[in-house]
Amino acid sequence: MGAGGQMKTAKDILKHVPVSKPPFGISDLKKAIPPHCFKRSLIRSFGSFFRDLITIYTFYSLASTYIPLLPPTLSYIAWPLYWFAQGIILMGFWILGHECGHHAFSEYQWVDDAVGFFIHSVCLTPYFSFKYSHRSHHAHTNSIEYDEVYIPKRKSDTFFTEFMNNGPGNVFTLIYRTTLGLPSYLIFNTYGRDYNGFANHFLPQSGIFNDRERGQVVLSDVGIAAVLYALYQLLLTQGLKMTIFLQGIPLFVMSVFFIFLTYLNHTHPAIAHYDSTEWDWLRGALSTIDRDFGILNRVFHNANHTHGIHHLFPTIPHYHAIEAREVVKPILGDYYMYDDTPILKAMWRDTKECIYVEPDEEKKGVYWYYK
Repeated sequence: MGAGGQMKTAKDILKHVPVSKPPFGISDLKKAIPPHCFKRSLIRSFGSFFRDLITIYTFYSLASTYIPLLPPTLSYIAWPLYWFAQGIILMGFWILGHECGHHAFSEYQWVDDAVGFFIHSVCLTPYFSFKYSHRSHHAHTNSIEYDEVYIPKRKSDTFFTEFMNNGPGNVFTLIYRTTLGLPSYLIFNTYGRDYNGFANHFLPQSGIFNDRERGQVVLSDVGIAAVLYALYQLLLTQGLKMTIFLQGIPLFVMSVFFIFLTYLNHTHPAIAHYDSTEWDWLRGALSTIDRDFGILNRVFHNANHTHGIHHLFPTIPHYHAIEAREVVKPILGDYYMYDDTPILKAMWRDTKECIYVEPDEEKKGVYWYYK
């Protein structure tokens, strides 16, 4: 759909978004949004939290109790169903932790940090470490120099623009990104900003963090270590196969969907990047794409198709995001980007089309994807 609710054609979806400074400001958008959309309800937020937590526990209990009793033929069907179902619920749970990092869960920062620390630790994501790097991403979205993740390649990087810019290279890139993208980013800062040295979400001395943040990076590591110890105890009691089947593969599925969501919300042939001569915060925040994941929208707390409003107002909780989005869409006009291309098709298209960026031929400081 377009900003006014009209259906866009495939050609319209690939049309470059406006890059001139918008005729509206962030204050204009905020004034249009009903004040209650900024209210964070502890009851509603914990309702989503316990819904996901109970679902995760229920799936785990059913799988660990009953799937081993099934005949082998049925277990070959039941296990993949469990892996997919548990993986997408874990992704939704992770999104609530991400919301905590934005102080969008409640009115109390300590509650948000406590809940977010628990959620992300369970999902093997270092909570405070990710919170701080993600804050930098929101502060510099689509800045070529300072954005935190999915930094586009330049044509001069011939490994990507020539050696990998073909069918087999695209297939390899897609497989690597979706299967190893999240751990590669957290451990090796793959797809991340260049810090002129080794950057890592687990090392307190990493260039990603400042001195004030390093203690909480250690705390994040303690949370991860505690969950890994719990998994080790599960391995001792359940064995390697059941530990992988019950926990390992669902966490892997979660990491795959993490890449699907984050990559597709930030990568598109129609979206511009900016260098420091042209970048500003508002145009950067508008350089995001809302996507439709169909029946998974609710599982993901609608984060995938309210990402634009999230970048504009990250403290709006998920249960108010759709209302806020609908209010500002008429104001945003062509600056609002939505693509309803089926997700697998979109992932393949954007992997092929978004190889590197080059400067706009007319407007200095603006860069577009090429292949």
